[in-house]
Amino acid sequence: MPEKKIDLAPFRHLYPFPSRFIDIGGLRYHYLDEGRGKPVVMLHGNPTWSFYFRRMVQALSPEYRVIVPDHMGCGLSDAPSPRRYGYRLANRVDDLERLLDHLAVDAPLTLMVHDWGGMIGLCYALRHPERIGRLVITNTAGFFPPGEKGLPVRLRLIRNLAPFAVPAVLGLNLFSRAALFMAPRKRLARAVRLGLAAPYSTPARRMATLKFVQDIPLTPRDPSYPLVRHVDDHLALLSHLPMLILWGLRDFVFDEDYLSEWRRRFPDAAVHTFPEGGHYLLEDESDAILPIVKEFLKNH
Repeated sequence: MPEKKIDLAPFRHLYPFPSRFIDIGGLRYHYLDEGRGKPVVMLHGNPTWSFYFRRMVQALSPEYRVIVPDHMGCGLSDAPSPRRYGYRLANRVDDLERLLDHLAVDAPLTLMVHDWGGMIGLCYALRHPERIGRLVITNTAGFFPPGEKGLPVRLRLIRNLAPFAVPAVLGLNLFSRAALFMAPRKRLARAVRLGLAAPYSTPARRMATLKFVQDIPLTPRDPSYPLVRHVDDHLALLSHLPMLILWGLRDFVFDEDYLSEWRRRFPDAAVHTFPEGGHYLLEDESDAILPIVKEFLKNH
């Protein structure tokens, strides 16, 4: 059965970009490719999509080539069943590599990452360090939970309890709905809420939101553990790169413990914290963040 078409009309004025696709194993992988100049690649997390970076794309594309993929199962990319697609971290990194090879992106590129996009992007960076020029880190991780930190309860329930997770995430869409309230500073405008949630309107299209959480590796028995272990162990190989860290302090997942670990590993990074910013930092603090990012890109 064909996938239900995503209705962009209610938020098209916020997301006016032409859609582009490449074929990966018979599946359509969606991305934005706006502007010309030095490349800036933005990687979203779960359960967002390229819509999350819309204001950053509009602000930077007059001077830079801005590339923003939708991970498979997210945004306007196809949402295959787990029989067609692996939904593992390695699959995500391979997809990104396929896209950037296809686009023949000139090095050095800037990676701007958020949430799961951080681990995906840093895996790629360690695979191709010669292609990376700068890093912009926003509420994400490139390492295992610091110290003895565990997962928040809501993530632990989704990851470990399939009898709860499958009906809650796929049936009731609780993960995507709850994420709409991760921007605590102000209530999101209706068009923004519609835009963030639009790709996840059916159970079939919510598979990625479930699989991202289930793929969080915590022990060596987990399939993605070796890849995360590799990034955790080799992250210092990127310490020579200019790094900008933008952090919302009201993030219930990537909290100040994660920020402290980034500071410890990258003491030379430029750090800007936002006390009223949450997990959806670009929804809370875009007006403040845009000039900081522009200045960073200009001076590095």
